[in-house]
Amino acid sequence: MTESTSAVSPSASVDRRPISGRRVDLEHGAYTASIASVGASLRFLRHDGRDLVVPFDAEEVRPAFRGAMLAPWPNRVVDGRYTFAGVDHQLALTEPARGHALHGLAAWSEWELVASSAASAAFRVVIEAQEGYPFRVQVTATYTLDDDGLHTDVEALNLGDVDAPYGTGPHPYLVAGEGRVDDWTLELPAAEVLTVTPDRLIPVSLEPVDTEATEHFDFRAPRTIGDTFIDHAYTALDRDVDGRVTVRVTTPSGSGVAMHWGDGLPWVQVHTADQPVAELNRLGLAVEPMTCPPDAFSTGTDLVVLAPNTPHRVSWTIAAL
Repeated sequence: MTESTSAVSPSASVDRRPISGRRVDLEHGAYTASIASVGASLRFLRHDGRDLVVPFDAEEVRPAFRGAMLAPWPNRVVDGRYTFAGVDHQLALTEPARGHALHGLAAWSEWELVASSAASAAFRVVIEAQEGYPFRVQVTATYTLDDDGLHTDVEALNLGDVDAPYGTGPHPYLVAGEGRVDDWTLELPAAEVLTVTPDRLIPVSLEPVDTEATEHFDFRAPRTIGDTFIDHAYTALDRDVDGRVTVRVTTPSGSGVAMHWGDGLPWVQVHTADQPVAELNRLGLAVEPMTCPPDAFSTGTDLVVLAPNTPHRVSWTIAAL
């Protein structure tokens, strides 16, 4: 008896998607955007052809966390260690130079495209239970363009049967227009800043932004960023009558970009994107609204505790000025 086999072309199973993930382009009016499925990352956002965030190419490994969706925690867990519900956990140290667990577990995952239209796309990932984070959490990120800009809605759902620690936030680098960070004016309505150690950025203390030691962090009144170095979390955010926080970055000529958000995001990390390579240095200003501050898994400060089958939702918007 002869066993028959059918030949399969080696190319038949090759994934031909771009290296940064499946590319989904969106368009509405003067706005265009592109999302990469690895990390559900915002590749670019433009208004009338002008970049509002620092972009990256589809056939490029996403530079660091540029545009990535951060979950189940934003920022750092110091030393990767935390205790939750009386149990000690050790996360992998994904920021080797400083020895921390950085920006969660979903930023380098392939997110599934679950819905799309000309102006909207929804991506979903399941963070499987693993060493250091023995919880199963589903996260859905929906991007939508309309006349008011790019809206991002994030929903987390605990698929397990015990509570899970959680936090989220985005990682866009905002671009006001021509020039670089030093040339732009920042308006940041935050009254407190979390000071950190200079070497490992470990949180030290929460301070008012108007003391002699911290006044260089005070951007409540719009002013030029200049050579100020920032890689800090802010809170005590001033909200408008609708409960909305708005951060604005503008050029001397008046062009700019705004980012705003509502409830559920009481913190914002701001980073001047200092890099040792001159052509990459201070290209954009990272503005990262967060559900919790750095090291919240350890401190418990504003930590979201996801109960089983109870969704948690937050949203933010980026728009041209």
